[in-house]
Amino acid sequence: MPVDPSAYVAPTARVHPDAVIGPQTRIGEFCVIEQDVVIGASCMFEPYVYIKRWTTMGDNNELSAGAVMGTDPFDKSFTGERSYLRLGHRNRIREHWTISRGTAPESETVIGDDNYFMGSGHVAHNCIVGSGNVIASCALVAGHVEIEDKAFISGGVVVHQFSKIGTLAMVAGNVRVNSDLPPYFLYSDFNVAAKGLNLVGLKRNGFKLADVSALKTAYKLLYRSQLKQEEALQRIESEVPTPHTLHLVQFIRNSKRGICSE
Repeated sequence: MPVDPSAYVAPTARVHPDAVIGPQTRIGEFCVIEQDVVIGASCMFEPYVYIKRWTTMGDNNELSAGAVMGTDPFDKSFTGERSYLRLGHRNRIREHWTISRGTAPESETVIGDDNYFMGSGHVAHNCIVGSGNVIASCALVAGHVEIEDKAFISGGVVVHQFSKIGTLAMVAGNVRVNSDLPPYFLYSDFNVAAKGLNLVGLKRNGFKLADVSALKTAYKLLYRSQLKQEEALQRIESEVPTPHTLHLVQFIRNSKRGICSE
């Protein structure tokens, strides 16, 4: 059966006969679930959640009132072809969030696991959001943005299309992100600028003193040595080669938009 017998669907909810609803999932009052939707086990939808066509999600996701998943992309070139939104497990998506599916036919927007989206924001088409991220209220993430893992994006942040935000980056409130943000660092100012290491985030995630020290050296070489970027990266590789610093180097070398300044 498309709706598992152990699932609960409120009397006022509307679930398309072709939608798949997993065991122990609860669909609240006035929710709408379209066709070609797959919902995993033990998900919880508060009233007025809307899951649009070609959306799939895993288990234990919690969606608060007014959240809309799989919206048509806010892209004038979109002509209605099939594309996808894919969500992983254990995401908490609070009130009035919208997340769009891809623009190009058969393309997708992908959200990983264990992310926390606070109230009233948007993730646009073809984004890739990793796992363990926090995206605070009123943040706007434009199309084709990539966010790695365990980043913290504060309230009111706007992220320009095609930008990339690295693992354990922390972005202060009301910042405009218009370049790539390397992992492990703090960022603030209206036009985003690096401000040192995300020390609180690193400690909370079990980074040892030696790991932090290596990243401090890498930051100084990158931003304060007056070396050219590639020279700084080569110095990081030779002087403080740890898994984290090498990930930092790879992130910067792969950057297409260029990284922000200090």
